[in-house]
Amino acid sequence: MIRILLAEDDQAMRGYISRALENAGYSVVAVGSGEDALPHLQTEIFDLLLSDIVMPVMDGIELAQHCNEISPSTKVMFITGFAAVTLKASREAPHAKMLSKPFHLKDLVLEIERMFEDATALSM
Repeated sequence: MIRILLAEDDQAMRGYISRALENAGYSVVAVGSGEDALPHLQTEIFDLLLSDIVMPVMDGIELAQHCNEISPSTKVMFITGFAAVTLKASREAPHAKMLSKPFHLKDLVLEIERMFEDATALSM
């Protein structure tokens, strides 16, 4: 089962995404900030870090940089509603996938499936 660490500061969005991913068959640990996500990255293994970019204190880009140092095999996908932030994220985390808000949950699930299908195809 694919394990996902979700970092999203909006409580309603966090619950909404978390439930949808669990319903799609993923194991999800959901936290409200980059700071709350960091200890999980240090003590657990995740296949995917799914993070909002704009969060207080530690944004998603900084969290992804820590993730890359701690667990380089963990894939990263950003979710954001800010176009300018998307450009910055593309420069600072070039291997991360990007999904712009608003999005349909089925699109999120499809993007995650694609990320792991690509990895499976490469390992064959």
